[in-house]
Order: sequence, then C-alpha cells, then structure tokens
Amino acid sequence: MLNFDDANKKGKEAMDAMLKSYSEVAKSFQAIAAETAEYSKKSVQDSVAHFEALSGAKSIEAALELQTGFAKAAYEGFIAEATKLGEMYTDLAKTAYKPYEATIAKATSAA
Repeated sequence: MLNFDDANKKGKEAMDAMLKSYSEVAKSFQAIAAETAEYSKKSVQDSVAHFEALSGAKSIEAALELQTGFAKAAYEGFIAEATKLGEMYTDLAKTAYKPYEATIAKATSAA
C-alpha cells in the first residue's frame, strides 16, 4: 500500500539532495571562473612587463634571452594552471556525481 507520508519524506529528501548538489556545483563553477580570471589577469600583466623589458633590450642576444625566458615561464605557468584547472574539474565531476553514486551502484550491481 502506498504511504503518502513516506513518499512525501522521500521526495523532500531527494529535493534537498538535489539543491545541495546544485549549490556545491555552482560554487565549484564560481571557483573555476575566479581561478581562470586570475590566471588571465596575471598572464596579461606578465606579457606587458615582458614587452616593456623587451623594448629596453640593448642587443638582439639580450632580446632573444628575454624572449626565451618568457616563453619558458609562460609555458610552465600554463601547464601548472591547466593541471590545477583539471583537478578542479575532476573535483566538480565528483561533487556532481556524489548524490547519484548509491543509485548508480545499486542499478549496476543488479544488472
């Protein structure tokens, strides 16, 4: 027999879990957006500083040395940022999946 109180309770629990999950996912997206904006700002500042230093170079050798150092630093910074963002997206996926983990595990074990 259908018990409306139990159905209401389960519906409320599901809605609460969904809202909590949505809130956590939204916070993760905000953190990713903030991190991306901060990296972009730093990248532009570094580029401007590099251009200023490059424009003051006294010789082609000095300019090439500056350019090589800048390219290396920019590449390393990009790789570090990409790694950090990858970890943030992985955490986001885990957070989004968590409320459904038990249901999926139950469904796959029954199959």
